[in-house]
Amino acid sequence: MPLGPESLRVAIAGATSLRGKDLKQYIEESEFPVGEIRLFDEELAAGALTEVGGEPAVVHAIDDSSFDRIRFVFFTGSASFAAKHAPTALRAGSTVIDLSGGLQNVAGARLWIPALDALLSPPAVWATGQARIEVCISPSVPAILASAMSVALAGSALTRCAIVFLQPVSERGQAGVSELEAQTVNLLSLHTIPQEVFDTQVAYNLLDRWGAESAEKLGDAWDRVSSEVGQYLAGRTPVPALTMIQAPVFFGCAFSAFAEFSGIPAEDEILRGLQKAGFVTVPEGDPGPSNLSVAGEAQANIRLAHRDRNVEHGYWLWGAADNLRLGSINAIRIAERLLAS
Repeated sequence: MPLGPESLRVAIAGATSLRGKDLKQYIEESEFPVGEIRLFDEELAAGALTEVGGEPAVVHAIDDSSFDRIRFVFFTGSASFAAKHAPTALRAGSTVIDLSGGLQNVAGARLWIPALDALLSPPAVWATGQARIEVCISPSVPAILASAMSVALAGSALTRCAIVFLQPVSERGQAGVSELEAQTVNLLSLHTIPQEVFDTQVAYNLLDRWGAESAEKLGDAWDRVSSEVGQYLAGRTPVPALTMIQAPVFFGCAFSAFAEFSGIPAEDEILRGLQKAGFVTVPEGDPGPSNLSVAGEAQANIRLAHRDRNVEHGYWLWGAADNLRLGSINAIRIAERLLAS
């Protein structure tokens, strides 16, 4: 969709990352009233050619004047990149919306899931009449899903919830996608597999941690999700127990959830709660949800699987969401709320 004539200017910092590319695509496809999108990234990615609104565009490195007259700066690259350059955006008067996880500890940052605003009272830290919000955190997709799950089930007298997330390799960016692809090909041809990203075999494998020499740790991703969920829910609903498994898939975050209630809830009551919290509920006779079925979808899909045979009032649920698109949508919803305030 060609960009409109509106004067709203935004920047995507981390534009060549998978998150950056998806965010740009979503902005162009949505009705977000942007007039100009500027693209920035690390020095190594500067000069890359792409397009915005059907016109050629170049990715630039960041300097002191990069964010002049920019209303929103979306950080979509690495956490360290966001931490390094967010001060430049703030000095320029821009509002920062972070998808990288690098600004979670910035004083005054607001961690926000707008789709749940109508279902939860504002946390105490959101003081009325506070100064303009400078930094907003768009949490990780597993954190969005876990928070939505807790909110959805709280009305059915939820006593506890546990969720296992199956993380795709795209959470490590294009390098993770390329390594899984290369490992798969090399294993089938009986060649040595590359392990520069994960320092272990992820192809045809399920893991609770990456190799010791991996630059990042799966435990750090787990810690981020747990922290975001606890911070966002802030005691307003039961906080679910979480864990994370590395799955040999490219895209899509699948999850299995167990929910226990104080009594026997009506299944239609559970489904209504899930729908209000933004889930698409899949009928029992339909296929999915799966990593493939949710590709490009704006909402997470979920199915109420069955009651547990051994735990009274316990239910299992299965779902999946596009791990890039859901994050893009949440970030743009934050921007829309800020524009409307």
